[in-house]
Amino acid sequence: MTNAMAPVAIELEQVTRSFGEVRAVDRLDLAIPAGSVAVLLGPNGAGKTTTVRLLTGALSADAGRIGVLGLNPAVDGEELRSRCGVVPPKPALYDQLSGEENLRFAAEIYGRPREAIHDAAARFGIDHALHLKVGGYSTGMRTRLALARAVLHEPDVLLLDEPTAGLDPESSRAVLDLIRELAGRGRTIVMCTHLLHEAEGIADQVVLMGAGRARAAGRPDALAGKYLTEPIVVIDAEDRSLLEPLTTRPGVVSATWNGALHLRVESLAVLPDLVAHAVAGGARLTRVEPQAATLETLYFEMQRRLRDETRRREESRPAERDSR
Repeated sequence: MTNAMAPVAIELEQVTRSFGEVRAVDRLDLAIPAGSVAVLLGPNGAGKTTTVRLLTGALSADAGRIGVLGLNPAVDGEELRSRCGVVPPKPALYDQLSGEENLRFAAEIYGRPREAIHDAAARFGIDHALHLKVGGYSTGMRTRLALARAVLHEPDVLLLDEPTAGLDPESSRAVLDLIRELAGRGRTIVMCTHLLHEAEGIADQVVLMGAGRARAAGRPDALAGKYLTEPIVVIDAEDRSLLEPLTTRPGVVSATWNGALHLRVESLAVLPDLVAHAVAGGARLTRVEPQAATLETLYFEMQRRLRDETRRREESRPAERDSR
């Protein structure tokens, strides 16, 4: 995990970017320490890709301030790109050239020696296919080649936009393992994804994006402490109808049925009472399982809290107008 006292490598302050009437990024605030892994989570259209393009200078902001490694992407774009590696969802590669020729072209741009090509290819497990034309590469091989190209010049910052898009599970795991390795070498990594399991065990910082804004950001454990204050317990029985009385027991905050009964409780101290009550009612329990605080449960709890807050604000507006 990153040092909390590390200097900030990437900073955005009140950054806005619109496309016509669509505001893709809306007053975005974000700070990413050097040597950390930040995962931007959110559905398609949340503003993740636009944020990455703003960081590289490929897009300019309509308002706000952006700093990457102490540089302004809009002004110092060329210098910044020499210190960044970027892997977009669909990397642009030269299909008629071999893998080695693709990497050689990038090496010449960055002034890297020939041995750097083979070192990068070996790191991502494609050195055996460098002589083949890229047009014949699988999706996983193309992603690995794009990653090798992105780290060829030993960048300080690596920006990955949906790096496992279209990959099979085995290739996805290999790519995520490689990201862990790069993070261990002190690179600052920003990864965009809408797949929650990808961020598990990788993220030093989770940024929940929605409608172009950072709705919540912080270390996974800190966010869990803020948003997962009410544990969830999964209870199942041979006859699920006998579990219905548990939904109104003291200490139960809310109840949902998703196959088994999912209870949100004030604390796990109420669990023995729930089990005893179910058994006394004749239920033959087949499952009693407090849910671990995974990134998936954190994500959905954060989303639920944010929806509730938005709804409360909207409901209070008529009352505010009537009082004026």
